[in-house]
Amino acid sequence: MEKTYGTSLLVPSVKELAQDITSVPTRYIRDPQETLVVPETVKLQEIPVIDMQSLLSQESQDSEVAKLHLACKDWGFFQLVNHGFSSTLLEKVKLETQEFFNLPMSEKKKLWQSSEELEGFGQTFVVSEEQKLDWSDVFVITTFPIHKRKPRLFANLPLPFRDTVELYTQQLNILAMTLYGCMAKALKVEAKEIQELFEEGLQGFRVNYYPPCPEPDKVIGLAPHSDGSGLTIVLQANEVEGLQIRKDGMWLPVKPLPNAFIVNIGDMMEIISNGIYRSIEHRAIVNSVKERLSIATFRFVNHDGEVGPAPSLVTEQTPAQFKRIEATEYLHGAFARKLGGKSYLDTLRT
Repeated sequence: MEKTYGTSLLVPSVKELAQDITSVPTRYIRDPQETLVVPETVKLQEIPVIDMQSLLSQESQDSEVAKLHLACKDWGFFQLVNHGFSSTLLEKVKLETQEFFNLPMSEKKKLWQSSEELEGFGQTFVVSEEQKLDWSDVFVITTFPIHKRKPRLFANLPLPFRDTVELYTQQLNILAMTLYGCMAKALKVEAKEIQELFEEGLQGFRVNYYPPCPEPDKVIGLAPHSDGSGLTIVLQANEVEGLQIRKDGMWLPVKPLPNAFIVNIGDMMEIISNGIYRSIEHRAIVNSVKERLSIATFRFVNHDGEVGPAPSLVTEQTPAQFKRIEATEYLHGAFARKLGGKSYLDTLRT
């Protein structure tokens, strides 16, 4: 997410905008097809739940790995419980993130995006003045590897938030690497074949803030898309729902379990698994009464590596479904375009 990976046009803060209006400005109004309401029958489905302790326990590992495999293959999303993070740390992350977004605009401006980079407060993936905007503000930074951090941003995060982000994202790095190892086991490949791709990989930290909207049925909090990462690990920061995933052509709401992580397969992992695992389109909707906050951490492959199907998953019977490209080229392509379903991944198919 450094300078070479694309930029985003600067746009106004939706949080500020939302305080003074009774109707939505034209630039945020979406085509009615984009904001279709989810039918009640679809709401009954729940995404799979994976237990981290069972994944690591010798007695239950095989059955839990099989569950993980199905979740990654059929859903591309799962909730992770018993993940080992203390509830104290998670509550601290949630509280301090909320306080961070409540900073006065004068303080936020010091951490705002510039026209040369994606990171900071603002919106991402805005590539034209005509483009419809999401009903959200975001804050994005690179957290790992340390030498990829933007000093202007990371060093200037207010304390204790900076230290909390450091600890939280360090622990998430370890969790992600463990999950990659479990996925390798599920895919029946050597753990190192997948884990080595992500050692020293980029980690992006993104907070999404969705203010209440006077006309929530006319806007989208976050446009439908699949993530460009290997894995994305999301912590819901308050009790307001809004995440939806596309399953069998319908939008299915995700009901977060308390202190669970919502984990999703990104495009990189679909490529590495040679299409066995699927990155799934998802979106965020908003409401008229309550703000919503979510904290997403993205894990990408090593900046100096390549993105392509794992060699042992390419055979005569299962030829490569995706091209192999340099990680830097992949990242540039992912960040230099507006969000649009799985459109970027489609350009990489063989």
